[in-house]
Amino acid sequence: MPKAKITQEEALAFHLEPTPGKWEVQATIPMTTQRDLSLAYSPGVAVPCEAIADTPETAYDYTNKGNLVAVISNGTAVLGLGNIGALASKPVMEGKSVLFKRFADVNSIDIELDTEDPDEFCRAVRSMGPTFGGINLEDIKAPECFIIEQRLKEEMDIPVFHDDQHGTAVICAAGLINALHISGKKIEDVKIVLNGAGAAGIACIELLKAMGASHENCIVCDTKGVIYQGRTEGMNQWKSAHAVSTDLRTLEEAMKGADVFLGVSVKGAVTQEMVLSMADNPVIFAMANPDPEITPEEAHEVRVDAIVATGRSDYPNQVNNVLGFPYLFRGALDIHARAINDEMKIACAHALARLAREDVPDEVAMAYGKSLTFGRDYIIPTPFDPRLIHRIPSAVARAGMDTGAARRPIIDMEAYELSLKSRMDPTASILRGLNARARAAQSRMIFAEGDDPRVLRAAVMYQRSGFGKALVVGRPDDVKLKLEEAGLGDAVRELEVVNAANTTHLDAYKEFLYERLQRKGFDRKDIHRLAARDRHVFSSLMLAHGHGDGLVTGATRKSAHVLDRINHVFDADAARGAAGVTALLHKGRIVLIGDTLVHEWPDENDLANIAERAVAVARHMGLEPRVAFVSFSTFGYPVSERAEKMHVAPTVLDKRGVDFEYEGEMTVDVALNVDQQESYPFQRLTGPANILIVPARHSASISTKLMQEMGGATVIGPILSGIDKPIQICSTVSTANDILNMAILASCDIG
Repeated sequence: MPKAKITQEEALAFHLEPTPGKWEVQATIPMTTQRDLSLAYSPGVAVPCEAIADTPETAYDYTNKGNLVAVISNGTAVLGLGNIGALASKPVMEGKSVLFKRFADVNSIDIELDTEDPDEFCRAVRSMGPTFGGINLEDIKAPECFIIEQRLKEEMDIPVFHDDQHGTAVICAAGLINALHISGKKIEDVKIVLNGAGAAGIACIELLKAMGASHENCIVCDTKGVIYQGRTEGMNQWKSAHAVSTDLRTLEEAMKGADVFLGVSVKGAVTQEMVLSMADNPVIFAMANPDPEITPEEAHEVRVDAIVATGRSDYPNQVNNVLGFPYLFRGALDIHARAINDEMKIACAHALARLAREDVPDEVAMAYGKSLTFGRDYIIPTPFDPRLIHRIPSAVARAGMDTGAARRPIIDMEAYELSLKSRMDPTASILRGLNARARAAQSRMIFAEGDDPRVLRAAVMYQRSGFGKALVVGRPDDVKLKLEEAGLGDAVRELEVVNAANTTHLDAYKEFLYERLQRKGFDRKDIHRLAARDRHVFSSLMLAHGHGDGLVTGATRKSAHVLDRINHVFDADAARGAAGVTALLHKGRIVLIGDTLVHEWPDENDLANIAERAVAVARHMGLEPRVAFVSFSTFGYPVSERAEKMHVAPTVLDKRGVDFEYEGEMTVDVALNVDQQESYPFQRLTGPANILIVPARHSASISTKLMQEMGGATVIGPILSGIDKPIQICSTVSTANDILNMAILASCDIG
């Protein structure tokens, strides 16, 4: 699978649009009336102030302290960029903040401190303690990171966690638990070699020793070789703590007979000869980024029994910190922890290890396009796993309570786990899953409108993101000019530009089209004009003949016109069961609405067909469908001839014996609100509907566009369902990213 390519222009545009940066602040309370303002600020705010002054612990009740983490750096060790300074580190810290929110619903603010003095840094962070429920230190160079973290842990009464150290250590430990399980070895018996004695390396070896690894069996190496007792060159107190009495002096010598190699060093540090010298069933965690100490291919070439993990997402067994820090802080915040101690980190590692040994949920397998089973290539869970949010924090919270770190222990753990499940944002998981499936599919995607800059940017993103091959329909000179104007001149050589003039298949296309249209009033001249001059028809003919795997169009013409052209080549009309389904993503919820494209005024049988099409789309997305036929009436009241078909449509499905939940007719609030549903105990939905079937195309269009413009919903679609080939029609107001999303849907063959 090709590696995704990100250009400077794309990265800068991502951070610039739609507004600079990656997060914003939103109020969680109404701020509309004078009374609201009086309660939020003076005079009402004085009441919680006095309560907190009397009982400081109530700050967790009346402020956001209990769900707020600071991501703090001084920019001295940023990714692979080194000491670039506090200001230049801000994009990374903003990114870490949004990861907290995305994966564990933890609010986070990035803070960049312009100092390299540990004393000054500690004073600044310590003075901010009342604001936050936890401190996540990030990208601070060694050895200052050790000094800073230790001092802040001693001086503050909230969790202080340096993720570069402990995040890597926790995921490494989780993977090692399972690797040793597979190889039948015990941690107290194995010989471990660590290469890289910086922040992450020291944290890894310390955590493994806390889990039972023997000090004498752990050999630590740095750029000057083995850290042995008596060595003076390049030493500090943190390295000295792991010095052993040994005659070994080089990494090569240390690797002989080793059971485990841990690398947080540099590309190429480990050779195949070193791997050959290791013990049976060697465990190799080559975690250097962006390139590992040795690649899995190189290791497996000489040792088929090796269990290999890296820090990269394009190899199995990724040691990914995002599996740890969001959930560690989630659990720590929820017990109002004083600290994140070793027991909490070890609990996190064991919970991750247990999760990888269990059956993998269908949505995870769907996201990867393959089944994942515990074994040598699956010892660490994936970030897609929906169980992480409720399994890992609860394990961390239990350990915190057992070790006395909790200020407010959780009484009902079952209720706590249910509350954690409600924090999961299904929309993000669905979109990530679709992206992964598209990368696995590697579809040749036809972009019909190669004269539009948005389409060209989407085509470039599709190909550079590793989804597959982009085929652009257009004139080469025009495509070249527009790419250059968009700042993507280097992409000219990457895209394949196709048109009627340069294809060898035009005669076959015209013959196929004549066979379809000769009895519909089209003569040979008409057929030539359609096949050679209409890009929508030409693109559809490419798809019909297997010269592409999917088609995206509609960015430059109204959907009705595009659908008419597609129907010259495919049977994509209402009579043959086609339908349009639009996905609305808003505040962690996803709702599908149909029909938004094909049926103008469907009858009850059409509505039942639309429901079945929408269910197919929902299942492709990993949703368990619950269908509501919606109107302005609920179960026959008020009585209206206009609502009658919505009342009858469910009975059509009754006769078909379908295998999904459905109910109606009902108003939208009853469909989406479980409290409202309780007023109708006879209704059959077991939860809020996620598919709304509306009376007509105009009501579908109004509702989706209203949600988009007024509600701020993300709109994906309409998704064209019910035809033989993957075709998706964009709207004329689509952005390049919208068009890319439609290409991803076509690649996944959703419809």
